[in-house]
Amino acid sequence: MTSPTDLLEVAKAAAGAGAAVLAGRNAEALQASNKGDAGDWVTAFDVAAEHAVRDVITAARPGDAITGEEHGTTRPAEPTGYRWSIDPLDGTTNFIRNIVYYATSVAVADADGAWLAGVVNAPALGRVYYAARGQGAWLEEAGRVTRLEGPVPGRKGQILATGFSYDPGVRAEQAVFLAGLMDGFADVRRLGSAALDLCLVADGTHDAYGERGLNEHDFSAGALIAEEAGCWVRRPRLASPLEGGPTDADRLDAWTCAGGLELSGKFPL
Repeated sequence: MTSPTDLLEVAKAAAGAGAAVLAGRNAEALQASNKGDAGDWVTAFDVAAEHAVRDVITAARPGDAITGEEHGTTRPAEPTGYRWSIDPLDGTTNFIRNIVYYATSVAVADADGAWLAGVVNAPALGRVYYAARGQGAWLEEAGRVTRLEGPVPGRKGQILATGFSYDPGVRAEQAVFLAGLMDGFADVRRLGSAALDLCLVADGTHDAYGERGLNEHDFSAGALIAEEAGCWVRRPRLASPLEGGPTDADRLDAWTCAGGLELSGKFPL
């Protein structure tokens, strides 16, 4: 059995490799194309960053399965039971438009689907968020390492973060819930990266985050980081912990939520 600490070291190296690709952003080399839904973009950097992340994981742990946003799930001939979930570029639209909220997200789960380690590396922000199960959540920035403790309890002017689906039908349902979610909050933010939104709850920038219909790779690392920071976290159920892939996003209650414990009742359950 591999310790969460050892898995975290691999996750850091893998996320760092992906973030290094993103740090080389060149507007002339984006090669952006649409994946189907309006606004759902992929670039040459998404693909290159996923290759970089996979190469690090495969070199360090050749028996682990990997689920990536761009290349699906790959399974070794003799699997260890561990599976990695990677989003090489969370916030692709931001990346295309040179908005700084984008990141490489890497997380790993065991055969039961328990998340053990996660890293969100945001090169344009100069931040690396990370966590290993049972060991707290941390932020590396400008040479400093800070333990994360979630939102400030009882703070006035609380901010809710959320996001909206590319699918018009899902987006309409999200809009219906928004008024209820906003009850008690002073304002709302939509930054365009679920991984970073969850990390910003962990570091106390946001007071809460809730979004329906996320894919596993969107929330895998960020949700663990928020949880290890002491936040209340709710994830959608996975279709298969061993295979990866879709969540139960078609369910009306398939929300990914994070916030202070006192905020849990605001989200659909």
